[in-house]
Amino acid sequence: MKKPQTVGIRELAAHLGMAISTVSRAMNDRSEVSPETRARILAEAARLGYRPNQSGRSLRSGSTKAIALTMRTDIGRTMSGETFFMALSEGLQSTLANVGYDLMILPCASNQDENEFLYRAVDRRLADGFIISNVQRIDPRIDYLRKWHMPFVALGSSETEGNYAALDLDFAGVARTSVQRLVAQGHRRILLGLTAQETNNNYVFLSGFRQGLEEAGVGFDDRFVLRLHDRISGGYELGSALLAMDDQPTAVLLIQETMAMGLYQRLDEAGLQAGRDLAVIGFRENPVCRYLSPSLTSFRIDLKQYGARLGEMVIAELDGAAESSNRADPIRELWPMELVPGNSDGQSVIR
Repeated sequence: MKKPQTVGIRELAAHLGMAISTVSRAMNDRSEVSPETRARILAEAARLGYRPNQSGRSLRSGSTKAIALTMRTDIGRTMSGETFFMALSEGLQSTLANVGYDLMILPCASNQDENEFLYRAVDRRLADGFIISNVQRIDPRIDYLRKWHMPFVALGSSETEGNYAALDLDFAGVARTSVQRLVAQGHRRILLGLTAQETNNNYVFLSGFRQGLEEAGVGFDDRFVLRLHDRISGGYELGSALLAMDDQPTAVLLIQETMAMGLYQRLDEAGLQAGRDLAVIGFRENPVCRYLSPSLTSFRIDLKQYGARLGEMVIAELDGAAESSNRADPIRELWPMELVPGNSDGQSVIR
C-alpha cells in the first residue's frame, strides 16, 4: 500500500504562496498575522492534511544549547581581509563552551532584509539566545526579541527604548581623544569619514567628534563630514573628495580603518603622503593595515577578550531568563580602547 504523502510547512507555504515564517506564525497564533490570514492558513492546512514535524517542534521548544550571532556579510570588507568577527568569535566560543553552549553564526546576505532574517531565526527557535550586530540607531530587532522574551545581547549601542543588554566599543571616546590629539598638533580643519550604513556607531562617533571640537574651541563644519562605503574604495573616494575641496582639511579621522588603504593610494597618486601632507587616524588597530607606510595611528582592542566578555553577558541573560523573578538589570557596557601612536599623524604640515 502506498504511503500517503506528508504535507509539511514548506509544502503548505508554497501552496498558499506565502513565506514559511508567515505560516509558522499563524500556526503559533502570533499577533503579526491577521485573523483572516490565519483562518485561511488553518483551513488549507486541514484540507491538505498538514502534519507538523513533531521532532522539530520538540527541538524548538527545548534547549538547543546554542547561541546565534547574526552578522551581515559584506563582500567588499571580506575581500580586504577583515577578520573582526572571526577574532571576536574565538573568545566568545571559548566562554560559551565553558557552560556547555556552542556558537552558531548566522550570516545575512547584503541583499536580504536584516530584520526579517532575525525574525525567521527567532520564530524557528534556532538558538536559546541571540547576539545581534550591525545595530541600527532605532533597531526593530531589539523590540522583537524583547517581545518574545528571547535572551539576547546587542553588539553595539542603540537609541531603541527599553532595558536590554548591550556591549559596544567606545566610539565617542575614540573620536574625542583623536580630535584632542589632532588639535594639540595644530589642526583645525579635520575631516570625519563615516560609513554609508545607518548603524548607530556612526551617530555616536559623530557626537564624540563634535564634542571634541567643542571642548577644543574649534567650530564644527558639516562640509567636513563624509559618508562612504566602509571598504578600501571608500577611502579612495574620500581622498578624491578631500583633494577637490577649496579649503582642504589638514587631518582625517576614519571610523573604518581599512579605508586608510584607499586614502593612502589616492594621496600617493597626487604626490602626497599621510603623516607629511595630511594627518590620518584610523579607528581600530587592524592586522589588515599593518603594512601601511607610514604606520597608521589607531586604537587597540583585544578582540578575544572582547568576545569573552560578550559571552559572559549572553550567559547572564540566559541565567536571568531562567530566574525571571530574581533577575538583575541587563548589563550595558562600553569597552575602552587604547591609543597606539603611528607615524600617520605626527609630522603633518599645517596649512
